[in-house]
Order: sequence, then C-alpha cells, then structure tokens
Amino acid sequence: MTSASAGGSVLERAWATRWAQLAPPDAPVYCAEYRFHPTRKWRFDCAFPDRKVAVELEGGTYTGGRHTRGKGYEQDIEKYNAAVVLGWRLLRFTAGQLERDPLGCVALVVTVLAQSPAVAILTIT
Repeated sequence: MTSASAGGSVLERAWATRWAQLAPPDAPVYCAEYRFHPTRKWRFDCAFPDRKVAVELEGGTYTGGRHTRGKGYEQDIEKYNAAVVLGWRLLRFTAGQLERDPLGCVALVVTVLAQSPAVAILTIT
C-alpha cells in the first residue's frame, strides 16, 4: 500500500506502519518523499500524486525542532503555500496526533482521497 522504503524518519516509518495497518484494502498507494514542485527540491513526506493529496508529518513539536523554529517554520509555510497554488490538498499531522489517534489521522486522509478525483500528473525528474 506504500512505496515507502524502510528508510525515512521515525515519524515517517510510523506513518507507513499505521497506513498499512489501518487504511482500507482498496486505498491507493502513496509515494514517500515525493518531489512535487517543478523547480524547487521540495518533497512531501507522503503523496498521492494522481489525487494531488499530500501528508506532511511534523516532528519536534514540543522539542523546538526545525518545523517549530522561526526560519524553519517560515520555510515550511512557503512550501505549503506553493503546494496549494499548484492545486495540492495538504494534511499535516504531528507525532502526538499520530500516536494518540492513528485511526483518525488515516481516516482523514482516506476521506480527502475520496473527495479528490484522479488527475493527470507530470513526473518531475
């Protein structure tokens, strides 16, 4: 159900495990570390390119990680806004959310996927 490898962060591996355990059997396959932007090297932690739905996993929420400090936070906002301009629907989850309510996180992604018709995609190499 995923193209995710055994690599990635602890949080990305936790997402891959929860998706494999809890997503419906007919759920689409996602791409890990998907490069979505035509000129920037930005990647989504998890993407369903044919639906233009992405998941970002936000680590370090309570430890002052990169995603919560000034410059890192602003860079994330720039990335997320660019994704919206390109037509992406983006869901964000913290490690705490995934730990407390994994079924709720997976169900939200499944709901958005059901609302998102498949689109033609261009592969960025």
